[in-house]
Formats: sequence, C-alpha cells, structure tokens
Amino acid sequence: MGMLNNNSKSKMTSTDAEYQLNHSEFIVLGLIAEGPSHAYQLNEKIKERGMRDWTSIGKSSVYRVIKSLRKEGYADRWIEEVDNRVIKVYQITEKGLKTLKKHVYEVLKSFYGRNDEDFYVAFSMLPLLSKEKQIEALNYSIENMKIHITELKQMLEENSQMPLNVTGLFIHPIEILKTDIKFLEWVLEQIKKGKGSAVPKDYINQEKKEK
Repeated sequence: MGMLNNNSKSKMTSTDAEYQLNHSEFIVLGLIAEGPSHAYQLNEKIKERGMRDWTSIGKSSVYRVIKSLRKEGYADRWIEEVDNRVIKVYQITEKGLKTLKKHVYEVLKSFYGRNDEDFYVAFSMLPLLSKEKQIEALNYSIENMKIHITELKQMLEENSQMPLNVTGLFIHPIEILKTDIKFLEWVLEQIKKGKGSAVPKDYINQEKKEK
C-alpha cells in the first residue's frame, strides 16, 4: 500500500564499499566526530541528550560499536593515564568523517515520512553538511514525499468504496507526509537564513569543513 514503515535498524549500503554504517555505528561515529572521547563520555552524552528515547542505542553497544569503527578505519584510538587509570580515547579519522557526512546526506535525502530513527540521528548532525548540501538533501526528500502523497491519493481514490479500516490506512500516511513536508519546508527556511550552521558547543572544535 506504500504505507509508512520502520526500517531504521537495517544497514544502509551504497555502491561505494566504504559507505556502510548501521544505526548504532551512525550514532557513535557522530558523537566521536564532535571531539576525542572515551567510551564513558560517549555514554554520558547519549544519556544527557536523551538519545535512548529516540534511538536504539544500548549502553553496552557503545563498546562493541567502537571496536567495529576502529576495524573499519573510521576511528583511531590512543591511551591516556588519568589518576593512575588507563583510559582509551577515540577520535574520528578522515575516512570516518567522509563516510559520516555521506551517510548524513543520504539519510536526509532518502527520508519520506517513515518512522525512521536514522532520520533523527542525521538531523542532529545537520551542521556537518554545507548549506548547499543541506538544501539539496531536504529538497530531494520533500519532492519524494510529494510524489508519494500523489501515489497514495490515487490508491485512496481507487479504494474509495472500501470500509474505514482500509481507507484510513491511506489517509493516515498522507496526513503524516503533509506534516513532514511542512516541517522540512520550515527547516529549509531556517537554513536559508543561515541557521543551519548553528552547532552544539562540542562541534566548535571540529574544524574540518565540508569541501
């Protein structure tokens, strides 16, 4: 029926073999991109920002994900000694930053009203993209949603004589898509006013810019 679905936990792939991040990797790599951090700090950021309310990242997942990111060459590690304790500090690599930016762009671009946890993660990393890339990705998303609304309306018309429990399954996603379009159009207005570059304090130290 073309209705909304939740595929946020599936792995996003691309023809570029370097570009493969699952949901948890996406979250952790984004946090590391804000600046060098150890695993405890990453878990604290997740807790402070209430990220477990809108993502599927578990506390123990962070350690496993970091190992995966290092294996793929997306993160580096070094050892520090603090108060006689050995602490492992992680930092994003150039390869990791390139992959992260691409993933943020692709998730925003492909969003069309699904209940997609990755969209919230990508939106939280919006400042990683240039103004042009932000506008390009969101415009693409809006156009796709408009096409999807047209398709759903056509199916609704074809099934107009069906009972409420059938027609409602078309009407509901149509209304959700309208709301999402309205939101993204507002976001675009803010970006064009220069507000898309407003970044969290942690990102101030992130001097690598979109080329």
